[in-house]
Amino acid sequence: MPETIENKTVLVTGATGYIGRRLTHRLLENSALSVRLFVRNRNKVQVSIADQVDIKEGSTFDKDSLTAALTGVDTAFYLIHSMGTTDDYSHMDRVSAENFRDACIEAGVRRIIYLGGLGVKESASEHLLSRIETGEILSEKPDQIETIWLRAGVIIGSGSSSFEIIRNLCQKLPAMITPRWVRSRTQPIGIDDVLSYLYSSIELPHQGNLVVDIGSEELSFQGMMQQAAEVMGLKRYLFPVPVLSPRLSSYWLILFTPIPYKLASALVEGLKSETTLQNDNAAQFYPEIQPLLFKQTVAAAIRELEKNQVLSRWCDSSGQQACDIKDFDNPAGAILRDTRIVSYDNGELQEQVFQSACAVGGPNGWFRYNFLWRIRGIMDKLMGGYGLNRGRRLNQELRVGDALDFWKVVDIKPGKRLLLYAQMKVPGEAWLEFDVQPDQLVQTAHFLPKGVLGRLYWYTVLPFHYFVFNDLAKTVVSASTKLY
Repeated sequence: MPETIENKTVLVTGATGYIGRRLTHRLLENSALSVRLFVRNRNKVQVSIADQVDIKEGSTFDKDSLTAALTGVDTAFYLIHSMGTTDDYSHMDRVSAENFRDACIEAGVRRIIYLGGLGVKESASEHLLSRIETGEILSEKPDQIETIWLRAGVIIGSGSSSFEIIRNLCQKLPAMITPRWVRSRTQPIGIDDVLSYLYSSIELPHQGNLVVDIGSEELSFQGMMQQAAEVMGLKRYLFPVPVLSPRLSSYWLILFTPIPYKLASALVEGLKSETTLQNDNAAQFYPEIQPLLFKQTVAAAIRELEKNQVLSRWCDSSGQQACDIKDFDNPAGAILRDTRIVSYDNGELQEQVFQSACAVGGPNGWFRYNFLWRIRGIMDKLMGGYGLNRGRRLNQELRVGDALDFWKVVDIKPGKRLLLYAQMKVPGEAWLEFDVQPDQLVQTAHFLPKGVLGRLYWYTVLPFHYFVFNDLAKTVVSASTKLY
């Protein structure tokens, strides 16, 4: 792309999601570009870049905040979508897109850039159909604003849902009985190539609307699994059979991958349809971008994992509960609590104890009673929750909005407080708080029960709390003197 971007303000919506976080970093590489982020909660923006961007809080359902965010904007990225997490998500997607398009027109925005999914209406799954409808709505008024609508299929990158599914299945299962849809054709694309198309679209020399299908070589899901296994140095065998329903396939995925049931179900429905390029506009209008082959994208994703350089994950922001963490970052309303206090004599340990608390979960585990946590994680998975195998983005570092097994990080005060909100299936709302004081760690499990069932649940698990939470608090303190 020509380096002609000067004094332009670019707005990124969905800026704390998987694509949005990475796109923001790509945009910041151009010092002549002014980057504005439209987010629900400014605390979810990385501290390292917060002073380099203009942050506007709000929602696409709040027209006043939209107006404030879009004032003076030249180009707006629309990276918002749902994955069937609520019954009315299609309606919400339509309203969101209409509000955004109209606010852009009113603010005099020159161009909207939207990233949607490959597919055709006749065979598209419900969530792919919603993405198609979103693109149509954003493109509906070409006489007032131009829209570049990029359409991608399976996106491969460290932390992407598709890559985590493929990686986990390849690593855990040497042989798989699979549904027939594993032979459906798609055209995967690496995350870096997606970002290149998005970035290049800002100054693309084209007037009016444009639909651009992007992807690399045609592959089936079976082919992707086999090629990914080869990159990992593994040999895997897939045996497609006609008897696995989408529901059974979804349960298969949630047992062996970090993906929860609703997301797995939406992905399975999407994979049943052919999602191949319907036009050659990528080659025609972006000739400088040559997408990497699938094996190359897998190798790049694995390198990022090995070097602990995962910038974003599929679960950073979604339609799941606690997406807008501002509504979940205060457990003051909880009426049931389990508090454990562990004292330490050395006041200089405070920062180390805090770092030790931030290192729990994921591959680091939950200490002595890790098996009880695993049992709880399996139960949660079977009920359609996240379970423990969602893990964590990095082994030692946490940021607001990060996923941590079946928890969500909803507040961090460096050196002082870590607050986790439970995304497990429970009859109520639960938090786990680490309050690190100069001479003691105060660890509290907060619970706001829902009805009689919620109270029954709390008192049923209370005996396990004695072992699990008591050990957790003591080990966090003791580990602080060994790890740091």
